[in-house]
Amino acid sequence: MYDLTDPKIIKYLCSKYGFTFSKSMGQNFITDESVPIAMTKEATEKSQGVIEIGPGFGVLTAALAQSAEKVISIELDRRLEKVLEETLAGFSNVSFIWEDCLKVNLKELLETEFKGMDVSVAANLPYYITTPIIMNLLESRLPFKKIVVMIQKEVAQRLCANPGSKDFGAITVTTQYFSKPEIIKHVPAGAFIPSPKVDSAVVSMEILDTPSVTPKDEKLFFKVIKAAFSQRRKTLVNALSSGGAFGSKEDVQKAVEALGLSPTIRGEALSIEEFCKLSDFFAK
Repeated sequence: MYDLTDPKIIKYLCSKYGFTFSKSMGQNFITDESVPIAMTKEATEKSQGVIEIGPGFGVLTAALAQSAEKVISIELDRRLEKVLEETLAGFSNVSFIWEDCLKVNLKELLETEFKGMDVSVAANLPYYITTPIIMNLLESRLPFKKIVVMIQKEVAQRLCANPGSKDFGAITVTTQYFSKPEIIKHVPAGAFIPSPKVDSAVVSMEILDTPSVTPKDEKLFFKVIKAAFSQRRKTLVNALSSGGAFGSKEDVQKAVEALGLSPTIRGEALSIEEFCKLSDFFAK
């Protein structure tokens, strides 16, 4: 079995199969063996099944296959097919879907391939498509146990940010509405081949059985969130009153003050609970 974190092995396989890294697909392969170990521990802690996104040469896939009962890996790049046939030849519990992960019917996949199993998602995500994939997974409301992803460090910090920090934003609130995110490992740029220009981090999102808050009108709740962070330099009152969707500036200020908040407060200072109360005020 190959050591797929060894740069020499990676280069050997590239040469053998004529594989070149695609910048447009964001292909960067991990060379630190502690990363797939950490991700596997998180993803398989409560799950017998794992959906993997973006296997590369199979370094994370192999680690997952040794702990999970079943692994299905989704990959868009068919150039990797022959490589993976060799690197994962010893695993009978791994199969592949050669398609864009955003086009895969995950609900159907769970029902047909993982019936009766607890399932998590694990992925080394390309930076350019990180947010769409994470949002798709969370907003699908499918019964995943965890979503464990390696992503750009700055995005990881935003997912896990606390109210009042510069990293706190709409993606933070959405992530923390559906899950409990935690950075479990920092990964420097030098731990990849080829090396990206930025550092990465592994985030584990434990999916909540029910959302962290219960707004009266969920669509309105997310509408408030989007508006609050659409113009970050503005105060919350000015951001929400822009366009008139929530009434006049006086109406919005009244709602903000009714919650005991300053009329000059900015959106990033509110907790998810306060956003829920604010949206409930507008829902009256």
